[in-house]
Amino acid sequence: MTSHLTHVPAPEGVAATPQYSHVVWGTGRFVAISGQCAFDASGAVVGEGDAVAQARQVFANLGRCLAAAGAGFGDVVKLTYFVTDLAHLPAIREARDAHFAGAPLPASSAVQVSALVRPELLLEVEAFALVPERGRETGAAGGSRPRLRSVGGGEPAQ
Repeated sequence: MTSHLTHVPAPEGVAATPQYSHVVWGTGRFVAISGQCAFDASGAVVGEGDAVAQARQVFANLGRCLAAAGAGFGDVVKLTYFVTDLAHLPAIREARDAHFAGAPLPASSAVQVSALVRPELLLEVEAFALVPERGRETGAAGGSRPRLRSVGGGEPAQ
């Protein structure tokens, strides 16, 4: 099976890096995952003061969010890291690499911030993914406009 994503680690004239792909494109259903922090299922912070523990929890949460959209880490095209200290990047890369397991890495950006939503949080990671189309739903009039739906409560926007 061929991938629905194309990774370009180093476009002509751009230095290659083993840390991410410079360009990723593909076809499919766009999925945006909000920034995930090191919260467990009850909302408690995991690994206060421990970047390794927080990074592991963040990537576990990202995996759960991707699964809810019918996606996996192989569908991720972009990761954005928000960190209170760039020294946490090795811990993030270790957790990321455990989930990507040798697959081409997505495009990524890292931003150092002065604070996150709670003072004990050290990092937050958001993701964008493209999931292969499995067929299109049609609207009531038989058009090709996809139906809007909400998962987990609330009404979809029209």
